[in-house]
Order: sequence, then C-alpha cells, then structure tokens
Amino acid sequence: MFQVEQPRSSLGSAFGMMELIFHAAVRHVRKSHGNAVMGLLLNIVQTVLLILVFYTMMNIMGGRGNAIRGNFVLYVMSGVFMFMTHTKAIGAVSGSDGPTSPMMLHRPMNTIVAIASSALSALYLQVLSAAVVLFVYHVAFTPITIHQPVGAMGMLILSWASGVGIGMIFLAAKPWSPDFFGIVVQVYMRANMIASGKMFVTNAMPHRIRQWFDWNPLFHTIDQGRGYIFLNYHPHYTELAYPLKVTIACVMLGLMGEYFTRKHISASWSAKR
Repeated sequence: MFQVEQPRSSLGSAFGMMELIFHAAVRHVRKSHGNAVMGLLLNIVQTVLLILVFYTMMNIMGGRGNAIRGNFVLYVMSGVFMFMTHTKAIGAVSGSDGPTSPMMLHRPMNTIVAIASSALSALYLQVLSAAVVLFVYHVAFTPITIHQPVGAMGMLILSWASGVGIGMIFLAAKPWSPDFFGIVVQVYMRANMIASGKMFVTNAMPHRIRQWFDWNPLFHTIDQGRGYIFLNYHPHYTELAYPLKVTIACVMLGLMGEYFTRKHISASWSAKR
C-alpha cells in the first residue's frame, strides 16, 4: 500500500506528467457522458445544429450573396468550427479543477495538469467532430476541396489556443468572485456568437463596422482560416500576429494569476456560499 517514490530524471518526470495529463484528459472526455462514443455524437449533433442555424439565418438575412465565392456550407462550417473550438476551450479551461478541488488532494495532480487535460480534451472533441462532419458532407452531399488544409488546421489550433489563454485568465479570477466571473464567462461566450464575425466576410465590411470586431482574436483567426480554405479569398484586414500576441499575453497573465490565486486561496472562501 505504502510505496517510497523513487527519484526520477527530468525526462522521466516529463513522461510521467504527460501520462497524467493523458489520463486526466480521458476523464474529461468521458465526463459529459459515460459512453465516450455517445459523448462524441452529442458534440457532433451540437455542431451540426449550429451549422444549420447559421445557414438558415444567413439565407433569411440575405448573407448568402455576400459570402466568399465557393461552397456556401463550407463557408458556414469554417466559422462555426473555429467558434466552437474557441468557446469550448474557454469553457473547459475556466471550469477545470482549481486549487481547492478534491482532485488536488491526490499528490501527482496539480492545476497545470488540470488545465492541460481540460484544454486537450476540448481540442480532441472539436477536431474529431469537425473531421466527421466534413467527411459526411463530402461523401454524402457535395465533394469539397480545402485549398491549404495545413494552414486551415493551424488557424483552428490558434483559435483553440486563444480560447485556452482567455480561459486561464477566467480560471485565475473565478475563485475571488465565483458568481460574478461565472456570469462574465457566459456573457463572453454568448457575445462571441456575433463578435467573432463568422457570419461576415471581412474584406467586404466597412471600416466603421470592422473596428467593432478587430479586438477579437477569433475574428482574425476565422478570416485568416478562410484565406487558407478558399482559393479565391485573400484576407486584407486581419493578421496572424495579433491573435498570436494575444494568446501569449493571455497565457502569461493566466499563469501569473493562477499562481497568485493558488498562494492565497482557502477552502473556507466558499463556506458562506
């Protein structure tokens, strides 16, 4: 029962940490549903429903005529996939186990493992869901072609990374006022339904409207991603450097905030709630 832990090399510790993150990520994937396949199917259904909603909305609002030349459904999918990946990353990271969680009572577990496993589980589900939806649409409906799939995948990962960084800031702030920051997270995620700009073609937007979206890193990754997906689209008003800088800044701020919170938090903070 009681074992003396043998000292390990740096490489052994790194592999041990990765193994722990893997098992914690599997736990997060199975958290939404006891059956992992059903959990994936539920995520796919949610993605498909969102695609159908925006497809219908853009048809009703006349947005189809302003879309990028090419497959209109692929245009809608490009925005929905990156939006879902971004928001799911925020929700997973901001809701991961904190310093006072019962999981932290187990010695190998720590907040970095909790954050990494939550983020990777969200990425796994979204990438797999996007791949299944694209494959079914390609085989059952219309063959599609992605101009630069590697670049498009890079924008999906950057959308996820920016969501992880923002989620880490929310995670660090949440213990100080759980109710308030819980509402802020939900408001931010809902606001991104519009603020992400996934329903608009950036090159066709007037400057007075585009300036309301420029602050959002997801707005840049979606537009850049469409530049990689469609042969005839070249982004003129967005850039890769901005979401990269925002992601790095948010991750650094999140790490510092999480360290500060971990040093000051107490389990008694939530006793009066």
